[in-house]
Amino acid sequence: MPTCRRKRVLLTEPSQALLDALKSDPNKEVYYLAQTGEIFETYETYAARMSFYRRKQFQCEVTGKSGLDYFQALESEQHEARTMHSRFPEPLKAAVLKGVQWQVVGRLDHLVEAVYERFKDRYYPDERVFVDVQGDKYFARIIQVFPPRSQAQASTSRLSGQASSSSSPLSDEEAQSIHKIAEDLKISLQDAVARDDPAKYYYKVQILEEDKQGVGKFNEKAKGKEATKCKHNGSLMDVRSTAMSRDRLSFSKSILRRFIRECVDRDAAVASPWTVKPAIATRYGVDTVMPAAIRKSVADLKKGESDKRRKAWEDKEGPPTKRQKKLAAAEEEKERKEKEAQDKAEKALKAKEENERLAAEKKKKKPIRYPTEDFDVVIGDKEKKQGMKLRRPLASRSSMPFGTDRMANENFLMSWNFLVVYGNPLHMSSFTMDEYEQALQHATVDPPCNLIAEAHSTLIYNLRTVPFIRHSAVLSLVALKAKVGKHVEVLGVTLEDLIDAVGDVGNNWERAPLRHAEGRDGWEESLIGCLKDHASLENFPHLREILVRLLFAPAQEASTEDAASAPGTPASSPAPTRYSVRSTPRERYPFLPSADKVLILAFLCSQAVSSKAIHAHMESCEEQLTELRKQKIEVNRAKKQFNEEIAALLGDGKEGEKNGGEKKANGAAENVPVQDSSDLSDAPGSDGETETGSSAVGARMSARRSAATERQLARVRLASQKQALAESRRLDEEVNKCERRLEQIERDFRKLLGAVRVKPLGRDRFYNRVWWFDGMGSASLLGTGGSVQYGGGRIFLQGPSEFDVEILQRRGAEVELRRRTEEGEEGMLGVGEWAVFDEIETVDEYVAWLNPKGVRESALKNTLAKWWPHIGPGMRRRTADLTSKAIAPEARRSTRTKHSGSDLLREPYMQWTNRRAVNAS
Repeated sequence: MPTCRRKRVLLTEPSQALLDALKSDPNKEVYYLAQTGEIFETYETYAARMSFYRRKQFQCEVTGKSGLDYFQALESEQHEARTMHSRFPEPLKAAVLKGVQWQVVGRLDHLVEAVYERFKDRYYPDERVFVDVQGDKYFARIIQVFPPRSQAQASTSRLSGQASSSSSPLSDEEAQSIHKIAEDLKISLQDAVARDDPAKYYYKVQILEEDKQGVGKFNEKAKGKEATKCKHNGSLMDVRSTAMSRDRLSFSKSILRRFIRECVDRDAAVASPWTVKPAIATRYGVDTVMPAAIRKSVADLKKGESDKRRKAWEDKEGPPTKRQKKLAAAEEEKERKEKEAQDKAEKALKAKEENERLAAEKKKKKPIRYPTEDFDVVIGDKEKKQGMKLRRPLASRSSMPFGTDRMANENFLMSWNFLVVYGNPLHMSSFTMDEYEQALQHATVDPPCNLIAEAHSTLIYNLRTVPFIRHSAVLSLVALKAKVGKHVEVLGVTLEDLIDAVGDVGNNWERAPLRHAEGRDGWEESLIGCLKDHASLENFPHLREILVRLLFAPAQEASTEDAASAPGTPASSPAPTRYSVRSTPRERYPFLPSADKVLILAFLCSQAVSSKAIHAHMESCEEQLTELRKQKIEVNRAKKQFNEEIAALLGDGKEGEKNGGEKKANGAAENVPVQDSSDLSDAPGSDGETETGSSAVGARMSARRSAATERQLARVRLASQKQALAESRRLDEEVNKCERRLEQIERDFRKLLGAVRVKPLGRDRFYNRVWWFDGMGSASLLGTGGSVQYGGGRIFLQGPSEFDVEILQRRGAEVELRRRTEEGEEGMLGVGEWAVFDEIETVDEYVAWLNPKGVRESALKNTLAKWWPHIGPGMRRRTADLTSKAIAPEARRSTRTKHSGSDLLREPYMQWTNRRAVNAS
């Protein structure tokens, strides 16, 4: 049994509920672990157990190897067990197991030592042994064992081609009594040898032929002896145990220890006997019922061991008289302690109840730390008075390109995002989502749509480098025909006619030149060839219907084209149900429903992901992302340093102003003349006047010198202030440069990260995912001169995933009620369902509806605030473009009911040009 942290791993038993279900519901589905035979009711318990088994923390109990998982350790033990059982002598197994059954031995090593000493010189019929004949060892098989009958029957070993004349065959009863005394380990080794000496046994052995057995003799010294020794092959001889030995690979203390440990077990109780496992005991005929005498002796051993331990404890405690006194005192102390414990328990119970009451009151008063789980946030009266919105604005499903068709919307967004994000490796200029939507609705052969031609051509060029299976589509159609029959029709075309039509188109697609200068002429036929080699009914279920619409025309083609060409008529309008006229892909593609067009593009994009160009671009983006992370760290470090210098400069300026003010006050105090009253009263008249005039002149001179010093200090302070102001402005400019660089790094990071993985901006409280697809890959948020650019120009809302729905359901009916209240019946999105906010006012309301106290909505609100300088202007510009486009046709409107070619060419999607195109064929 493998061990984990030195303890055996116990298998999990089925729960009581599962056992009860076996009677009430026998067909109940469960999870079965075949390697261990364990049964689990739920997948979580099954996965947890399997995860536990897969950890590299188990150890093989036999070899001691560690760092294995459970199955590796189990396999190692089983391998070692098979090896050990194949090597250990089969005739010796039953005798050893009968000897160890019911033995009371403390350590396994002592049991192994006793068994080895008992059986090392005793041999059994059909054993393979080595026989020493005149100094040479031969491999032999024991044919018969002759136990000692009397001293007269003893004879020495001799070579003979026949059995010894002094020995006679044993009866069945005698054969069963061979080494019978040795099997009883309760008899001491000396008594067993005295009563049944193994050296007095005779063994009839047969020398095995060397060339057949593959085991040669030992100690060959010369080739000349081979002829002499080969004469013993197959011969019979009688030998004693002193001339016999076993192979150390089959019988040694280590092998014996592994065999016994594999076959026996023991309880953990004191003086418990070693018992052979029931299945092994049954196989080798070992008695599984403990005899009464042995049972009594085992019970006596257990009682003796218990008495011995109790006596040792009593001797340790003191003499009997003291022990009796101590026991009486202990009884009184016990009663007293029980009473005290009872009183203490009552007090503790009352204290616990009081503490629980206080804790409940404290818990009610304890404030919640925000942000927290969004469902735990409750809008209070304070938030309602402050004007917080209680209901989320309605996201429009009808404004999605394909309405409520979830799969079509996902294919549309995926294909547009792929073409824009990987514009550089695909050599394709970016275009807006509105232009892409209008191009998919283009339903005229002349003029053709350049955007559609470029998108298909660049994907076809890319798929030429992707491995494919030649004619995979045709092969899948042929297999379908063999399964359902050739007369089964789809849209009026049989499988046989469709296979014939597909086989004639696009056979040279991987070498066809689709030049940009020639308007990608022939891309429709190359598309059929590309689908023939890359698609099949397994990876493209709608392939058959699309091929029918591309290769066949309906009977009423004229009316269909008129309906598709009418203004305001979507390309996905219902087509005739039967196609009967062979046509070309160039003529039929414009009339393909928009859902089929986007389905083709999504399939081509999914296949192009595995191309070398896309993989190389992803690896390049990963390297650039690493470099941007390093640059961001350096710029943040420089910005922090500049801010510290600004703070230090401002601190020096304030200190200088303070010191200047103090110096000015001290100077003014020093310039005030101080007169001594005693000098004025004692001075004579004439001398006093002369001295007064001299002192006045000196005061004026000192005043002039001090004024000049003040002016010099003022000029120095002014110069230092100007220098500090200039340095402050320089540092502010450096900080602004760092901030602008950080903004550029964030935009570049979004572009590169969008080429590796596309992630939503975040999720709201109901796990609706918020997407903004602008500024990723080859698209940019800012144009030349800092002008605003947009791709989608909208905020998309996607419903929760299946996993998120399970989380919502676990919260109970409360979440469903909140969704109906806060989202409304119309605003609740299903799993993966799409809606859109296409007006900036609606997005503002949605942001105001988000509650920053929730962890998900707090992160989402911060992300929206981070990118709002680009989201808001992009949505405004898209709205302005749509408004100008809607007003312009009104000025040009005429009485005609269809757009003319010149009007169609003025559409934005028709004016798009691919500036990154490569003309190479």
